[in-house]
Amino acid sequence: MQFLFISGAEIFFILFIVVMVFGADKIPGIARGLGKGMRQLKDATDDIKREIQKSADVDTDFTKNIRKEIDDVKKNVEEVSGSIKRDLNK
Repeated sequence: MQFLFISGAEIFFILFIVVMVFGADKIPGIARGLGKGMRQLKDATDDIKREIQKSADVDTDFTKNIRKEIDDVKKNVEEVSGSIKRDLNK
């Protein structure tokens, strides 16, 4: 099994060193702390994503209004230019 370019024997050796350094009784506490830290990081990134999406929604409404105004102006210009072109073609 290849996981981040580390073989099974290397993973086993790393786990053996971790058990030797920290002891078997402290490993669950370390894993629990790492899990909590990863959860807090995930929650923080979700909050940031939510805030970005909220601000994007406000900007989307603003741009939709501007796009509508631009389309109205284009329509009016096309109507005027169409009558001018008809007059020139006569």
